[in-house]
Amino acid sequence: MAKYLKFSTPAIKQATDLKSDFGLKNHGLMDLDRVFWNLPAEALYEEAIFRGEGHMAEGGPFIVDTRPHTARAAADKFVVQEASTLEKVWWGEYNRPFSQDKFNSLLARLQAFLQGEEVFVQDCYAGADPNYRMPVRIITEKAWHSLFAQNMFIPLESQDAYKRHIPDFTIIQAPSFKADPRVDGTRTETAIILNFAQRMAIICNSGYGGEIKKSVFTVLNFLLPLEGVLAMHCSANVGKGGDVALFFGLSGTGKTTLSADPARRLIGDDEHGWSDDGVFNFEGGCYAKVIRLSAENEPEIYAATRRFGCILENVIYDPTTRHVDLDDDAITENTRASYPLEFIPNTVPERMARSHPKNVIFLTCDASGVLPPISRLNSEQAMYHFISGYTSKIAGTEIGLGIEPQITFSACFGAPFMVHHPFTYANLLSQKMAKHGATCWLVNTGWTGGRFGVGKRISIRHTRALLNAVLDGKLAKVKFRKDKLFGFEVPTKCPDVPEEVLDPASSWGDKDEYWKKYDALAARYIENFKLFADGCPPEVVAAGPTRLSKAK
Repeated sequence: MAKYLKFSTPAIKQATDLKSDFGLKNHGLMDLDRVFWNLPAEALYEEAIFRGEGHMAEGGPFIVDTRPHTARAAADKFVVQEASTLEKVWWGEYNRPFSQDKFNSLLARLQAFLQGEEVFVQDCYAGADPNYRMPVRIITEKAWHSLFAQNMFIPLESQDAYKRHIPDFTIIQAPSFKADPRVDGTRTETAIILNFAQRMAIICNSGYGGEIKKSVFTVLNFLLPLEGVLAMHCSANVGKGGDVALFFGLSGTGKTTLSADPARRLIGDDEHGWSDDGVFNFEGGCYAKVIRLSAENEPEIYAATRRFGCILENVIYDPTTRHVDLDDDAITENTRASYPLEFIPNTVPERMARSHPKNVIFLTCDASGVLPPISRLNSEQAMYHFISGYTSKIAGTEIGLGIEPQITFSACFGAPFMVHHPFTYANLLSQKMAKHGATCWLVNTGWTGGRFGVGKRISIRHTRALLNAVLDGKLAKVKFRKDKLFGFEVPTKCPDVPEEVLDPASSWGDKDEYWKKYDALAARYIENFKLFADGCPPEVVAAGPTRLSKAK
């Protein structure tokens, strides 16, 4: 904007008040028109509205439209292949190699592209534990992306801290800059490229906020396991007695909703580390999926979407009344809300717990409708199911998904963000569970009584009752049965849950059809695990399901 018009913007006089001495020239960004350093939310609102980046809705949330990118461009993510990554990265579908020379060339073009432009900078931390936190810098073209970074990461505490901030990793996000596949070797004009040697990431041609968040998560997933810290795609909360619970799962499986429990304090809703000292949040905020969110079922998150400081991505609103409609998926099923963690009551102010998990919960959305609503796993089964990461992708969370859920396997319940071989994370998880006496559970939040389109989604009321029984220790006292195909233990009773709900076969009208579908799911598990078998010990491979013919 500044290249063509010369006039003052709302925060121009405060643009450098919180400037770091470690300037943008250190990132090769020269001859910029103006840099807005670490503006507070109020100033970023003014700048974003002044620049036409979005609108304020009733109650104060900021509405933005990120089309055409309304989800992560997972197929456009690359990792630069160099000495520090060559032998450590698990190269493949989610970690596509990119050459150092190509990265340098693309970065040089981006640096030239930004000359004469205005940019926004947020200096912050990723990781609440002072022993492991990483100083990061987020450089963006748009003011609202700077507010997004401020919401999602952990702010610095003083003007002096901003002045002395030196990032360990820097992300440059430029939605208006397009990669050239013919020159750059990218798949499309969109590219998300991580360079661990230069401690820098580039996000080109996408304004979707989730790309910033997940790029930082991917960085921590690579670096922290090298220090013995398990990086986890999970939510976490803690009870009054200090008992921590972890909730693993892909988007749409209920991590955010189920961890926002008024009876427990929330550590965080999506990304955490588990060190020898306890569990800590990587972030300072939440990034919740809000399609059809209701005040009845998710009151805390619903209230957060009505507050000043919350960013609503691709949510429909009435421009006359400014009323928000969370039920409308006209833009995308993947509507999102970004807000500070403090917007949720009962949060842990420190964003960490100096205690260890007693329950580890794998959330899966079973679209085939055959898995029990809850099962208890032994150590080998926990590793097997963690590496498998079975679920169904829910519409909208990635580009190219349709309306019907797609059965998928996402290693460690977050394959696009795992940089090492999945067994690296599974082994760390198993070691920490054994050391601290944690129990692992597989919870199905998907369908029952038939597959998607035939059966119905498992009641959130029943899921909450099951989790309450787990967290209160009541489920450990009931009788369990051994599942015929998967071998895990399934409770036969649970307070406030009908017994027939615990036995999915009983809700199918055609029992033969149920067993055929269950056997088909077992077959898909077995076939999928062949991708990981070479990197896993035999006892983990053997912890998988048995086909129906052998079970008989």
